[in-house]
Amino acid sequence: MSDEDVMEQLQNGVTEAFNVIVSRYQDRLHNFLYRYTHNHEDCEDLVQETFLRVYRSRQSYERIAKLSTWMYTIALNLAKSMYKKKQRMSLISIHADDSDPDDRAMEITDTVKLQDETLHLKMSVNELEKALMQLNDDFREAVVLRDIQQLTYEEIAEITGTAMGTVKSRINRGRQQLQEIIGDYVKSETF
Repeated sequence: MSDEDVMEQLQNGVTEAFNVIVSRYQDRLHNFLYRYTHNHEDCEDLVQETFLRVYRSRQSYERIAKLSTWMYTIALNLAKSMYKKKQRMSLISIHADDSDPDDRAMEITDTVKLQDETLHLKMSVNELEKALMQLNDDFREAVVLRDIQQLTYEEIAEITGTAMGTVKSRINRGRQQLQEIIGDYVKSETF
């Protein structure tokens, strides 16, 4: 039985036909999507979402197109949407100095998804400002000069009148405290 015949059965209410489609295309879609994403988890999600869309949209399929072409189009559009969504997801990195082995980057992954991105950005900036205000003055000053004003360690040492080692220590400790404070905010927003 051709793929198109199986799809016609599914359109006519024979739900077992869906299992046939899944068994025929699961591996093919997985291989196709993996080449696009290079990520097994994303690939698995996309394969499942593709089959879900195929099932939900079964009545819109017209036999003028090959079933495989229709399914691959759905899969590719989903992959492109996921890629665009991942590009919009923000990964905040307060950069570390590559020349200093003791300096470490602070990374905060934004897992909170709000429909109104402007509101989310405003809330995130407010939370970052609140977190900065919770740091002691020396740590806040060092982090702001380094990560927001993007000054060098030498410039910060000169401006604050402190030793280079003290500047590096304050930046690292300030970043660590910020990460702990903001981490609590992210956890509270996800529940």
